[in-house]
Amino acid sequence: MIVLAVCSFNSQAQLRDPDSEPWREAASTPPASFKTDQLQTFDVAQGAALTYGIDPQTLSVGADGVVRYVLVAKSGSGALNVLYQGIRCETAEVKTYGRWDNQTSWNTSAKDAWQALSFRGPSRPAMMLARGGVCEGRTITGTPQKILHTLKNGRPDVR
Repeated sequence: MIVLAVCSFNSQAQLRDPDSEPWREAASTPPASFKTDQLQTFDVAQGAALTYGIDPQTLSVGADGVVRYVLVAKSGSGALNVLYQGIRCETAEVKTYGRWDNQTSWNTSAKDAWQALSFRGPSRPAMMLARGGVCEGRTITGTPQKILHTLKNGRPDVR
């Protein structure tokens, strides 16, 4: 299965224009603030102990092709796990830019790297977010408004 993913990625890479500039990630800083009272929620797993959502005000589509957002995972007791992340639809990857320290600031690390989206492990919420409205295959769904609309209402039924 891993071999297929690598082959698929390599065939995608071969479709790129050989004269195009190599991809460059834009500099990104976690937002100064975020809200947890109006999250756009999405399902990660049936019966999950945590509720997942993104702060709509932090959702952006970068010129570098990265969709960035603040992800909030909330437990039934109210405990929060907050991440500032980016999804790159073209390569099906996610990157965590910062972790909220539940006080007043973000913890960031230059060591955080792009990871493949997966239905298992820590990238599952990002995978479900990508499938739920951020990405259409290897393409970004559109503007932040269109992404939020798709997350809220689902994808149109195409027949």
